[in-house]
Amino acid sequence: MPPDSTRRPPDALLIVLGVLLLAVLLTWIIPAGEFERTKAGSRTVVVPGTYRTLDAAPVPWHGLFTAPVKGFSDKDAALIIGFVLFIGGAFAVINATGAISAGIHALIRLAGNSPRRRRLIIPVLMTAFSVGGNTFGMAEEVLVFVLITIPLARRLGWDAIVGAAIPFIGAGVGFAGAAFNPFTVGIAQGLSGLPIFSGWPLRMAMWAALTAIAIAYVMRYAARIEKHAPPVQSPADKHGDSQAETLTASQTGVLLLLGAGIVMLVWGVTNWGWYIVEIAGLFMAIAFGAAVIGGVAPNQAAQQLTAGARDMVMPALMIGLSKSVLLVMQEGRIIDTILHSASQSIGGLPPGISVQAMFAVQFGINFFVPSGSGQAALTMPIMAPLSDLIHIPRQAAVLAFQLGDGLCNFVIPTSGVTMGVLGIAGIPFGAWLRWVGWLMVWLIAAGMVFLALGVTVVRW
Repeated sequence: MPPDSTRRPPDALLIVLGVLLLAVLLTWIIPAGEFERTKAGSRTVVVPGTYRTLDAAPVPWHGLFTAPVKGFSDKDAALIIGFVLFIGGAFAVINATGAISAGIHALIRLAGNSPRRRRLIIPVLMTAFSVGGNTFGMAEEVLVFVLITIPLARRLGWDAIVGAAIPFIGAGVGFAGAAFNPFTVGIAQGLSGLPIFSGWPLRMAMWAALTAIAIAYVMRYAARIEKHAPPVQSPADKHGDSQAETLTASQTGVLLLLGAGIVMLVWGVTNWGWYIVEIAGLFMAIAFGAAVIGGVAPNQAAQQLTAGARDMVMPALMIGLSKSVLLVMQEGRIIDTILHSASQSIGGLPPGISVQAMFAVQFGINFFVPSGSGQAALTMPIMAPLSDLIHIPRQAAVLAFQLGDGLCNFVIPTSGVTMGVLGIAGIPFGAWLRWVGWLMVWLIAAGMVFLALGVTVVRW
């Protein structure tokens, strides 16, 4: 056994199982309760002031062992798990053409041996992903892109953390600081009786600030890696051949097909209401087309599809287990009790402090409800009228919601996207927390500044 093995952080699987055990225990400690709910259009929302206690419904001890199966069989989790497996398989087929590897080499040659030019790749890509988070709520889609950015980062002399952070952190800060995200800002404002996407100037300023902080953090980390790593050589330097891994005509065709597919993904999500099923189907079609264009034999394509799906088993496990935690708390009927207690605790505070408390409450609730639209439907019917009582603009309450929901996603083991990204990248959850910790400090501090502006300075 290696001498430092006792100091290794616990495996992500153990962390999620520990959280599941905690959730079972909490159903024995926290009283059961519920709010009444009603329909608001196509959504089910909470009716403020209707909370009532219920008979205790503690999850039995054997629920610890049956909950994971329920997590995997849950409709939403099953869709994401299927999405991850098929996306992994599709990218394995695309990789078999050699197009992505050759494209990465072309990008490295374009950057040359200049660290400054290489690092420009980070702000360009992160800004693009942040725009996706801002405008169409990019979230699950990053599971597709980490399969591209991780090998890109490694070829450029960085590590898997940089590769995962480019799409995940980029889209995440765009999601948290969004001005036009229909799944968070749009739903929250609609439930709060506000014009959709109103108050966008402050939100756009916040989006720019959060994106700049995230880019600077990732670039600084990449620069530190470069100081302790040998210089990155271009493919020509390594092989003495300026044509090393030069893109062939068929590989160029595969990359053009992939690029067109990504454009269609953005268009489908924003204009046709595409979600997991349609996106997975799109990439299966791209994989089929790539195999034809790239000359991959049918048997080889089938084998690659199987191998790619096999590599996604660990992320799939994380997604199913994360969902099982939420199902345990729903079965124990404690989520509404937690929400009620949180809303009661901030009712008597001054407005400047209350809005920060709202931020903290939304941050905490996201641990239990890691869904932007789901959390909006659950909390905004309560937080919006509460903001009126404590003299906080409803726009500020929406701002607190979107920050708490968005920023929390970087650090919670109950998020299928978070655990899926870390599983794909092979990053231990503890190592991720250590890396992202200071970034969270800066992002939360910036969010608190904008919340203060939303209460004291801005006239919505």
